[in-house]
Amino acid sequence: MNGSRIAAVGHYQPAKVLTNEDLAGLVDTSDEWIRSRVGINTRHIAGPDEPVDELAAHAAAKALATAGLGADSVDLVVVATSTAVDRSPNMAARVAHRLGIPSPAAMDVNVVCAGFTHALATADHAVRAGAATRALVIGADKMSEVTDWTDRTTCVLVGDGAGAAVVEAADSDVPGIGPVLWGSVPEMGHAVRIEGTPARFAQEGQSVYRWATTKLPPIARAACEKAGLAPADLAAVVLHQANLRIIEPLAEKIGAVNAVVARDVTESGNTSAASIPLAFSKLVERGEISTGDPVLLFGFGGNLSYAGQVVRCP
Repeated sequence: MNGSRIAAVGHYQPAKVLTNEDLAGLVDTSDEWIRSRVGINTRHIAGPDEPVDELAAHAAAKALATAGLGADSVDLVVVATSTAVDRSPNMAARVAHRLGIPSPAAMDVNVVCAGFTHALATADHAVRAGAATRALVIGADKMSEVTDWTDRTTCVLVGDGAGAAVVEAADSDVPGIGPVLWGSVPEMGHAVRIEGTPARFAQEGQSVYRWATTKLPPIARAACEKAGLAPADLAAVVLHQANLRIIEPLAEKIGAVNAVVARDVTESGNTSAASIPLAFSKLVERGEISTGDPVLLFGFGGNLSYAGQVVRCP
């Protein structure tokens, strides 16, 4: 066994739903303005008693249950997040404690909106190298906690949630997780920021839009090539759920003409590192893709970082 696969996925969102009409009561905006510019209708918002590790643990528990596995079968936990409040214990250790996972390697990955695909690649590499046999890979963020709710350019975008995948060793003759293609544009790191005291999310929307829709399509196509597939072979494309006005042109330029395109952003908003596993898990749960189908996961955002790989649907 020197390959890996996704055995199961799971997701979790807080119960509270914030509508566009709700936001119109907070800032100078409207349902029409939000829909026309970012394509978002609703988002889920965690309460003050719902920390990031709780969101993550719920999603991970669902993925383990779907796989029919116990917590004691996991020896690596990787959590992608950029909204951890404390530096230590890290989010992965907190999740492991909540789930009762005994003595796992536990690490956090902070690559903002590209975090989950970076974390998935990290787990894939660990399993392939024999350093782990089964991993929990989680993307979880509480963007509401780092949002200025008086800034209509950012507060209309964000939501909270978590998504998780169980990654395990598999026969390399049937690759379940393809090679990752990743990188960044560090000199453009200022385009997406979560910084300051208190930390606040800010971005240069037009810069991000131009970069995502012009520079990323050939990179996403190259990720497909690394997996030995053409974009037309894909059954689904799950891009970072940043903004519907980015997702739709980017998906079209990739050339995945036969693929289901995840549009979870319309009901969940931008959940940062949670967005890809959240959207992927929903596609699987609804039966929109089938076991073995090739799916492109492609994250992009802060730093300006990107990471993508083709995986097989569990």
